Amino acid sequence: MGQHRRRTPRRRRFLAPTLVTTALSVLTVAVVVVGTHSLTPRATAVASPATSAAVAPPVPGTPSVPAAVPVTGTEPSVSSEPDPATASAAPTPTPTPTATATPAPTTAAPTPADGPLGTTATAPATPEAATVGALFTGTVRPGNHFCTASVLHSTTGNLLLTAAHCIDDPSGVTFVPGYRDGKAPYGTWRVTAVHTTTGWSRGGDQDEDFAVLETAADDSGRRVEDVVGGNTLGTDEPFGTTVRLYGYPAGGEQPLLCTNTTGRQSAYQRVVDCPDYPGGTSGGPWISTATGHVVGAIGGYQQGGDTDDTSYSAYFDHTIAALYQEAATAAAS
Repeated sequence: MGQHRRRTPRRRRFLAPTLVTTALSVLTVAVVVVGTHSLTPRATAVASPATSAAVAPPVPGTPSVPAAVPVTGTEPSVSSEPDPATASAAPTPTPTPTATATPAPTTAAPTPADGPLGTTATAPATPEAATVGALFTGTVRPGNHFCTASVLHSTTGNLLLTAAHCIDDPSGVTFVPGYRDGKAPYGTWRVTAVHTTTGWSRGGDQDEDFAVLETAADDSGRRVEDVVGGNTLGTDEPFGTTVRLYGYPAGGEQPLLCTNTTGRQSAYQRVVDCPDYPGGTSGGPWISTATGHVVGAIGGYQQGGDTDDTSYSAYFDHTIAALYQEAATAAAS
């Protein structure tokens, strides 16, 4: 970790509002930050009341994303019929019988109407969309969410992925997967620890603007991944990857979805053009249509982008893979 060369700071724009702290409280702090040559514990925790093109971090097996089961009595008013266009994490291109030298790219539709690449619309309710949620401080209510996160597959079943600039203190933060219109259809999970790299914690390195969060089991003892599934972390995947980009706008009550092909902004930054991704979408996952892996999170350069129509992500390589392993080890202890 921390092996990325620091760059000259450039103007950034916070996509997510700063967490408002009304009173200082004494917290138990345990830290997990990855050093340049070794993993040095440094993570912020809350005191508990109780080189291939597509390489995922070494976790046992490849998970499937089960259909999420909404909590009784809090179901959202959306159709439960699965959307074949987005339920699959990665459609497989097939040869075309036409005379063209290269087949047209195969993508999952951002809307049931099979919209074109680079179109932003409300995300349909699918198993994949259920793994994405909003982060709240205090009460889960309309207008009170500030960033986006997604469930990251792990053996512990309790890890989330978001942008490091979204959160540095887990106190009072709640994750609501599948949040829509003021409802928590699958339940809520309390964030208990934030894991970032030394590059971020010591210098705000934009190339390491990602964080792994730990969550506690809910009141029924369920882990978040047991309920909605999780996305496998993808590392060293090509810059020219087509992704589904999710995010919760701070002023909206439903998640956005856009599918488009990413580019290379710099050695350690991805870029994608998707319109109308404002503040609040920071931390939103970039899910590869080819592999189903999560290969980015809105953040990085300009903390996600200086305009609503272009988003960035720090490139996922060995740096985030090491952070993931450290977080998974901490969560299992």
